[in-house]
Amino acid sequence: MPPKTKQKGRKAGMQKKKKNPGPGTDVEAESKHRQLVLETELLRDRLALQREGARRAKASEERLKQRLQELEAELEEARSEGKAVYAEMSRRCRALQEQMERRSKQLEEEVRGLRKQLETCQREAAAVQGEAARALGERDHTLAQLRAHVASMEAKYEDILHGSLDRLLAKLRATQPQWDEAALRLHARHKEQLRQLGLNPGSLKLPASGLW
Repeated sequence: MPPKTKQKGRKAGMQKKKKNPGPGTDVEAESKHRQLVLETELLRDRLALQREGARRAKASEERLKQRLQELEAELEEARSEGKAVYAEMSRRCRALQEQMERRSKQLEEEVRGLRKQLETCQREAAAVQGEAARALGERDHTLAQLRAHVASMEAKYEDILHGSLDRLLAKLRATQPQWDEAALRLHARHKEQLRQLGLNPGSLKLPASGLW
């Protein structure tokens, strides 16, 4: 846009020069005229540049104002959302804190109850352990007495058994000849019965002559 103004100014100057030619034109006047024309063109260019700058500044200002309004709206919305989020988080935090306090109290009560139960169990375990130790002592004492009694009875029964066996052997030795004679008579009678039945008595083995 400014270059067009310069071209128009130059054309106007040339036209003026063509319209007012004269051999008697003063050089100084022409120089002043040219200077005036140039200054006029320069002023026009400056005005055009100022108008363009003002227009652009106005447009930029409008855009900035619009952007500022948008940012302010977004900021207000963000603040509102932040307040809502903060309120919700505060509510949840209070609810969670109350829940944790209730749970803490409940756990403290459970711990106290468990400690009481543990103390009771420890006392009962100590009593049971003492009773078990006493019972084991009594059992060991009773077993020792029983072992001693059994050993004594075994010795007595062994003596009685040996005595009985000795007497029985003595009786057997005393009656052995009678038993041998009776056995021989019985054997002879059996052989005779076998002959009568037609059997060979030689196939039979004679019994031992003694018991030992």
